[in-house]
Amino acid sequence: MRSMPTDAEAIDFIRPSKRAVMTTRRKDGGFQTSVVTAVPRPDGKVFVWTRANTAKYHNLKRDPRCALCAVDDQWHSWVAIEATVEVVEHADAYTLLEDYYRYREGKEHDNWAEWHRRADEEGRHMFILTPTRVVPQIR
Repeated sequence: MRSMPTDAEAIDFIRPSKRAVMTTRRKDGGFQTSVVTAVPRPDGKVFVWTRANTAKYHNLKRDPRCALCAVDDQWHSWVAIEATVEVVEHADAYTLLEDYYRYREGKEHDNWAEWHRRADEEGRHMFILTPTRVVPQIR
C-alpha cells in the first residue's frame, strides 16, 4: 500500500504538466473556472499569472481564495488545492514573472527584454497561491 504524499509532494505533482483548473468566486457567489498554467515554487506555494481583464483577476481582487485542481495526462491521479491568493500587480511582478518562467521552463529566458515587453503588452499580473488544504489522489 502506497503512503499518502506529503503536501509538498502533492503540490510538486503539478510540475510535469502544469495544466490546472482554477475556481474562484463570482460577485454573485457563483463559481468561475479558468484553465491555467500552475507552477509550483520550492517554498510550497504555486505561481499562476494572468491579465487584468480576466474574471479570475477581478474575482481574486475581491475574494482572495481559490481552488486549483491538476490532473495527470492519463486522468489517473490528481491533486486539489484550496489556497489563499496574493495578487501582485503588474508593476511589482517582474521578478516574480522571471521566477515563474525559470520554474516552468527550468532555465533562463533567451531574451528577458522580449519577455518584459510581452509582459507589458499583456499587462501580466502574478498570483501567489498559499495552500490551506491539499487533497491528493496520486496513484
